[in-house]
Order: sequence, then C-alpha cells, then structure tokens
Amino acid sequence: MKVLMVLTSHDQLGDTGKKTGFWLEEFAAPYYVLKDAGVTITLASPKGEQPPLDPKSDLPENQTETTKRFRADSAAATELAHTRKLADISANDFDAVFYPGGHGPMWDMPDNPHSIALIEALVKANKPVSAVCHAPVAFINVHDANGQPLVRGKHVTGFTNEEEEAVGLTTVVPFLLEDKLKERGGIYSKARPFAPYVQIDGKLVTGQNPASSGPAAEALLQLLRSGQSEATA
Repeated sequence: MKVLMVLTSHDQLGDTGKKTGFWLEEFAAPYYVLKDAGVTITLASPKGEQPPLDPKSDLPENQTETTKRFRADSAAATELAHTRKLADISANDFDAVFYPGGHGPMWDMPDNPHSIALIEALVKANKPVSAVCHAPVAFINVHDANGQPLVRGKHVTGFTNEEEEAVGLTTVVPFLLEDKLKERGGIYSKARPFAPYVQIDGKLVTGQNPASSGPAAEALLQLLRSGQSEATA
C-alpha cells in the first residue's frame, strides 16, 4: 500500500505578520497510523523540501503522544525535510492521498493545479482521497468524472465556523471552510468543537479538526485494506 501525504508550503497567516503552515499533530498522527500498518508513505508539498510548521502546533499544550514520537524520530524528520515537489508526482504511483491540515492549505491548496489534477486522477481511478481539518479545502475546486464538484452530494466535514471563531481567525482566513464546502453542495456535518469527527462517503474521507487526524487515517487504512481484499478476491 502506497500513500501520498501532501503538506502545505504556505507560511504566512494572512496579513497578520504571523507564521502558519501545517499542524504537527495532523501530520504525525496519520503518519504513524499508516507507517505502523506497513504503508509506504511519500511526502510532497507544492514547493518541495521542508514544509513550514505552524509554530502554535509545536507549543507544549498542543503536544500529543504522536507529536512526541515524531520529535524523537530523526528518520521521519529527515523525510519531512525533503518532501517531493507536487508537480513531480504521478497519481499512478499511489493507492491513496492524505492531506494534513493547519491554516496553510487555505492559501495554497484550493487553486493549486497540480493538487487538483492529482486528486481528480485518483478519483477517476476509484482510489481513496482524504483530508483533515482545513485540508478539505484542497477538494473545493476538484471535479468528479461527471464534471460535478467532488463534494457535491457527499457527506463531508472540516474545520467548523465555530472552531475558526474560537481560534480568532474568522477574519484572517480567505473564507470559512464550512461555508465553502456547503456552497459546493457538500452535505456538511460536525461534532462539538475540537472533538474527533470523521465522515466517510465512498472513497472520500474528511476529518473535522486535529483530534480527527488519527481517526481519519484509520478510516483511510480500512478503505485501502478493503480495496486489497477486493483485488485478491
């Protein structure tokens, strides 16, 4: 099983002068869920090399067992420092994709032509696509094989308006993800703020927030294993 993880290359939090990027837990938790299951993981980002880490995600209060594990894993850190350029990636080489969130993807994923082409190729090949927290923003301009928005009529979730308000960034982000997913015709649902919540609709997996990143990766793993079972049946 081969999974591509696509991280953001965007490090500016709007016009605030503050830094953003990917959220550490949303990378580390899925990384180890997949790694421990024997999945071969390839890391990519729009610009390649080291993707920017949201400094807030590295604060003591935001540490989890998986972020601590990552901090002690020099091989994983080296891997993260050398992500491949998204433009050099072929969907044919992978069984699925996982997009970790953080605020960075809100800026560099919605209109990224390489990301859109990658997801559309995976969808066309009936392979799972998954994203957590803000990263479902990568799906908003993706279309299915019929030319319809990928999320239209699909059960989806993502970082909620209430959660965005709680972190004080409602007026900083380019738009609210919950609103945009609904605007694209997604059947959006959510749990209480910052509680784990995952939606699975066919081969589309979305998670609401950082706490949902591990469970979203588990859901992706189940889809991959069921696909393997079908292939060998």
